[in-house]
Amino acid sequence: MKKNTSGPRFKALLKAANITTTGFADFLDTPPQNVHNWYTRGVPAYCMEEVARKLSVHSTWLKTAEGPKDLCLIDETGNLYDAQAIRGSYTVLEPTDVELPFYKEVATAPGSNKTHVIEDDSQPMRLSRSDLDSLEINYKDAICAHMIGNSMAEKIEDGSIIAIDRGLTQIVDGEIYAIEHDGMLRIKYLHRMPGNGLRLRSHNSAQYPDEVFRAAQIEEQKIHVLGWVFWWSTLHKRRPPLPFL
Repeated sequence: MKKNTSGPRFKALLKAANITTTGFADFLDTPPQNVHNWYTRGVPAYCMEEVARKLSVHSTWLKTAEGPKDLCLIDETGNLYDAQAIRGSYTVLEPTDVELPFYKEVATAPGSNKTHVIEDDSQPMRLSRSDLDSLEINYKDAICAHMIGNSMAEKIEDGSIIAIDRGLTQIVDGEIYAIEHDGMLRIKYLHRMPGNGLRLRSHNSAQYPDEVFRAAQIEEQKIHVLGWVFWWSTLHKRRPPLPFL
């Protein structure tokens, strides 16, 4: 097993980022004396990963000076740690946007008319982190898909990219949701009905009348809410011609 020689590197990292012993101790919720002891004894194994992550370096490099040093890490909440940008005490820097996975409706087997909704990892979509934060959306709950058909026109045109918050599946009457209906991806206004029923309403109601499902039908037809549609983009169908040419 490689010897833990992290003490001098740990001390140098704090000095380079202008982080005091007391400041780093407060950040880790540990007594300052513990942090001071690490300068000579090395960072303990039980917190090596956490300390390395917060200092944006690889834990192996911190422990043994072997392997790559720098680490640019996004943690489980989507926050980006960058020790070089810290002066005096720790702050958390947020990335400007986050990458969201795409979902689409595909056949369950070649030649089958039966479909289901799956992730399509070939085309991730990026949205502003600040936009998600303003709507209190956890970025891990956000997914994207394409609007197919004109049932929501002229609100959401055919081919638009939509963003869905899977963290909000409780129905708020009149809001737009993505649902999976027996393997089919559908985008509709939803309204609750007595007896746990559900009304699906299209924006293009002239061509697509309301659909009402009783509770038993919801279960039989495998209707479930994927999430709330909170964003969409629409591309014009054609470029306008310039006059007088």
